[in-house]
Amino acid sequence: MLVSLAIRDVVLIERLALPFRPGLCVLTGETGAGKSILLDALGLALGARGDSGLVRRGVDQAVVTAEFQLSDDHPVFAILSEQGLDGADGLTLRRVVTADGRSRAFVNDQPIGVALLRRIGEELVEVHGQFDSHGLLDPRTHGGVLDAYAGLETEAARVAAAWRAWRQVEQARTRAESEIARARAEEEYLRHAAAALEELAPAPGEEQSLAETRAVLMHRERLMEAINGAAADLGGERGAERSLASALRQLGRAADKAGGRLDEALAALDRAASEVTEAAALLSRVSADLDGGGGNLDQVEERLFALRAAARKHGVAVDELAGLRETLVRRLALIEDQGDELSRLAREAGHCRAAYLEAAQGLSERRRAAATGLDSAVAEELPPLKLDRARFVTVIEGLAEDDWGASGVDRITFRISTNPGAPPGPLNRIASGGELARFMLALKVVLARTSTVPTLVFDEVDAGIGGAVAAAVGERLERLGREVQVLVVTHSPQVAARGSGHFQVRKGQRGEAVVTDVVELDGEDRREEIARMLSGAQVTREARAAAAQLIKGKLR
Repeated sequence: MLVSLAIRDVVLIERLALPFRPGLCVLTGETGAGKSILLDALGLALGARGDSGLVRRGVDQAVVTAEFQLSDDHPVFAILSEQGLDGADGLTLRRVVTADGRSRAFVNDQPIGVALLRRIGEELVEVHGQFDSHGLLDPRTHGGVLDAYAGLETEAARVAAAWRAWRQVEQARTRAESEIARARAEEEYLRHAAAALEELAPAPGEEQSLAETRAVLMHRERLMEAINGAAADLGGERGAERSLASALRQLGRAADKAGGRLDEALAALDRAASEVTEAAALLSRVSADLDGGGGNLDQVEERLFALRAAARKHGVAVDELAGLRETLVRRLALIEDQGDELSRLAREAGHCRAAYLEAAQGLSERRRAAATGLDSAVAEELPPLKLDRARFVTVIEGLAEDDWGASGVDRITFRISTNPGAPPGPLNRIASGGELARFMLALKVVLARTSTVPTLVFDEVDAGIGGAVAAAVGERLERLGREVQVLVVTHSPQVAARGSGHFQVRKGQRGEAVVTDVVELDGEDRREEIARMLSGAQVTREARAAAAQLIKGKLR
């Protein structure tokens, strides 16, 4: 609920800090005192449109801060978490509007956009009056409201899950159909390209191997010349092999006389001889390979250029040709296997559609039964509110299959008729401002336990009524205040006497400036305000007595 509202420099308000309590809080005051300014200020904190006209003349900016106390599982915390915002220490909304019309918004001192502030605000406060544009006046909310009233949330969730499952299969079938259609359109190309790649038989890493072989073959003569020269130095008449062998023989004959001093030298010469022999063998193999087994340069270049040409043609790297061949083969297989895959998806889609329709039709039946109960409950609330000639109707219309959705196969709208014989129509198009506010009150009394919005505001709910009707309005507002916090701007003493909290809005002079103040009333001050509302400018003894009786009647 709303626990405090701090306002600074909004229109005629210089500085206010208002504490609010649970139950029914009433705001009263003379016409023109500035009660609407309070609602405008609260609207700013909740994301309503802000402009420079709301900034008090002569100052740079207006600031409104609203603090809320909420249960840990309130939906607004899911929004904060989704946006990566901290909500662990409660919820404070702040809005700043500058004299040049710029606006900034904050939640728990973290900057946010006004659109997000508005989304958060809609979860916290509903304002009902002559200029409503959301909440119950939005037909898109009516299905959820009826489901909540009837306790059908589980069934509605089951329908939504069945819808998502059906959609996923249908999307898979659409993707498969599109893929098959594309494959059919280019089947001739696919077969030609796959056959060409099959014949080419590219292998991963082949380009690098061919490029290296080509480089070797291009320099074959120089390589052979170097290899032959090295081989001669190693194995000729005066080559390293003979020299090392000779050195080993000479030292070997003298070794037994050296007392071990030649052992390391002999071992080193032996290793060198072995390494030279291995090097000569390796050179011999390389020479043989270059001479006869290293491949033909023309053949290597032809293969390399063919691979590169194929890669350019298909717009891929040479090493990706093998993978491309597999992809083409799969796409051709898809064409050949299309009947089986599409049949499987069609069968699955049929099963999902049947499951969705069964769940949705079951929900529809329960909704129709619940609608009768909701209409009856609202009808009982209307006569005491001077709406005895009005009729409230929950209309449930079946939708064409193209319009089915996660919420089911129905379109649910609340409609009213305020004159006998007139067809029911949308709430905000049929009722006048005062009638609309009382209709909203009747609905909210019936739906009090279904909404997660903790604070309701009623503006001019008592417009054009008095006496017993005003008393009925007050009684229903008080009853509603037992379920949620209710703020009401009222001119009716019968409504004001029902409040658990009472604020008076006053306009006065401060120096040369006209200012609006708000004071919380209690005891004699409250009785005096209700007496003023009863009698007008001249508060009489009788009015004070009547005010006392109204308050006592409420307190019994």
